[in-house]
Amino acid sequence: MASVDRGRYGCLIGDHQVIAMKARELGRRSVVVGDRVALAGDISGAPGTLARVVRVRPRTSALRRSADDTDPVERVIVANADQLVIVCALASPPPRPRFIDRCLVAAYDAGLDPLLCLTKADLAPPDEVLAVYEPLGLPFVVTSRPLTIRVLDDLRSRLDGRESVLIGHSGVGKSTLVNALIPEAGRAVGAVNPVTGRGRHTSSSAVALRLDGPAGRAWVIDTPGLRGFGLGHISPGRVARAFPDLAEAAAGCPPGCTHLEPGCALDDWVREHGGEARLDSLRRLLGSREGADGQSAGE
Repeated sequence: MASVDRGRYGCLIGDHQVIAMKARELGRRSVVVGDRVALAGDISGAPGTLARVVRVRPRTSALRRSADDTDPVERVIVANADQLVIVCALASPPPRPRFIDRCLVAAYDAGLDPLLCLTKADLAPPDEVLAVYEPLGLPFVVTSRPLTIRVLDDLRSRLDGRESVLIGHSGVGKSTLVNALIPEAGRAVGAVNPVTGRGRHTSSSAVALRLDGPAGRAWVIDTPGLRGFGLGHISPGRVARAFPDLAEAAAGCPPGCTHLEPGCALDDWVREHGGEARLDSLRRLLGSREGADGQSAGE
């Protein structure tokens, strides 16, 4: 499945696209970009023709989010990806580490390998953001404008042979990266509001694009800019497991510790070893699930 737009599904058979609709027998089952499906009907791809999606094959992975942290209802964004590229601008809009943390939780929970892509290094240095994630050994790419061949080659090598989904706030430069990697993509690019610091939604739907490289065919899935990323569908224990840099300290916590109350072993460990920003992010994520701190999924 290469695209989904208002009930019409763009499916690739070999090198040609077939437009299809979901068969009635699939009921309420979702069909998303990245799904492998079986088609019936006219699969010629000729103008005006319409096939039917009659079966969705089992998914190897599913990237999910909920409306907010108190809503347990999940929504699958992309299926069958194996890498999550978290795109974050260093300025305009400003970096939001807690949004990165949310994406990391979702990536680890879905079994996707995360890759941090920091854009607009021509406006601000990446050192402070990178220092936060250094304990994780998180792979990263830093880009500046204009995009250089060296940087694009580095990013291309990390996408080669994989199925990668790009995710981030509006205005961080996802579509700019996609257009540089795949010029024929023609993804719309918008500006950032200088008052709110938010980008304008330019990509209205997710789309999978082919990127050929030395390792073979790769797929890059560009997604609409997100205002928030709810984790209501992920249990508190699974949220905590997405902070492996704090795992050693958490092992010293008393049984049943929620990491929110006094006496948590994380407090003493952080005072000795550092990592206050990561602990603060973990507690905000856990607290927001319980409505404890008023933080939104769009941090």
